[in-house]
Amino acid sequence: MGARAIMLQGTGSSVGKSLLVAGLARALVKRGISVRPFKPQNMSNNAAVTADGGEIGRAQALQALAAYIEPSVNMNPVLLKPQSEIGAQIIVQGKVFGRATAREFQAIKPTLLPFVLESFGRLKREADIVLVEGAGSTSEINLRKNDIANMGFARAADVPVVVVGDIDRGGVIAGLVGTKAVLEPEDAKLVAGFIVNRMRGDLSLFGDGMTEIAKRTGWPALGLVPFFEGARRLPAEDAYDLAERGLWRGNGRIRIAVPLLPHIANFDDLDPFAVEPDVDLIMVERGTPLPICNLVVLPGSKSTIADLKALRQEGWDLDIAGHLRRGGYLLGICGGYQMLGAAIADPDGIEGPSKVTAGLGLLAVETIIQGEKTLTKVSGETLTDLVPFHGYEMHVGSTRVLAPPFARLKDGRIDGAISADGRVAGTYVHGLFADDQQRAAWIARLGGTPAGFSYEAGVAKTLDALAAHLEAHIDIDRLLKAAR
Repeated sequence: MGARAIMLQGTGSSVGKSLLVAGLARALVKRGISVRPFKPQNMSNNAAVTADGGEIGRAQALQALAAYIEPSVNMNPVLLKPQSEIGAQIIVQGKVFGRATAREFQAIKPTLLPFVLESFGRLKREADIVLVEGAGSTSEINLRKNDIANMGFARAADVPVVVVGDIDRGGVIAGLVGTKAVLEPEDAKLVAGFIVNRMRGDLSLFGDGMTEIAKRTGWPALGLVPFFEGARRLPAEDAYDLAERGLWRGNGRIRIAVPLLPHIANFDDLDPFAVEPDVDLIMVERGTPLPICNLVVLPGSKSTIADLKALRQEGWDLDIAGHLRRGGYLLGICGGYQMLGAAIADPDGIEGPSKVTAGLGLLAVETIIQGEKTLTKVSGETLTDLVPFHGYEMHVGSTRVLAPPFARLKDGRIDGAISADGRVAGTYVHGLFADDQQRAAWIARLGGTPAGFSYEAGVAKTLDALAAHLEAHIDIDRLLKAAR
């Protein structure tokens, strides 16, 4: 017999659906209920490598962690990774399926529904309940035709829906009541209730608001959830969230600056610094010069050549040159590593018409963007200090290294490169700073004192706190009764 399922959809993007699913997953597991998270279609450049050699959205990997299970490609069968303002790479069940503009993808979606339903069916056979997360807004009726992310999936799989609104953004009554007004009658029949998320202050002040929403929609209120302060200690899914965070403030002993490039990817590499009291982590938006700091990190990118161009347009290459003259450190991760080399070749035009693009010339390496995507978990040690690490690779292209290598992997391969003075380094390894020993070594190198905290233990503790938070403010028993 298959598992029951319930789906959380939102009045808009970034209303907190991902975090609610993670917290509910942890809460249900604590009740002795086996859970699988599922998101039919996701759009994010923040991805995770699965044990079965594929990739899924980082949010689904966090939800799997919350449910005490290994991430699987079936948890996010369709992942869109934006490469431009109008186009994206399409990942289906963990592997590259193709590329399409936004308009082209509308025609492709019907062909992807069988993959979505196949993955959903597999998860239903593994658990007591599947917690499904929608994408964007359920009220985007202009995209309802061929939809596989929200009501299109819910109708096809006969899954009840809970609509989530975010009061912190304002207009939550209009958002929820307006959603009911625009839904097709058959879609509206699937709605089993609503949740208002991220309430700050006195909850009783919105009691009449909850009553009015229920009256105008006919949907039962399942919860008014206070703002969860621990959210900043969990990985962000969208680059927009990084801009909102702006500065993760420690005591200022160490300052780390990260330019927010247009196609930034796998930016959860930076999250572990949030547990370090000595670190101020500064997310630098376009139009702002890089500040005086100890370390500049060039993060991963879904479009390395375009982001390198943007970096130069912002004048950040000149800021980096000044930073190095002052004795600062520079680390490039994945796409950021590729930017540090002498040149980036793109013979197949994967990233555009330019065949060869000059890099920043800070490391003696050359990259060719060609071939299959590398997706693998790795471990090894950095060669300057022999400090171990574990992480993962997720990149297209190979790099010829003429400089000393940055690290040696457990399988014998070398990774990355480092300058003669040790101040400029590049690596393909994501998740480097999530390794407590590696993060401590970097903080000590920069003149700080490592906190000695376990990042992974901190995430687990935060998920436990989130589960308790939702148990207190969502009618989970009623939610379970609505599932089928």
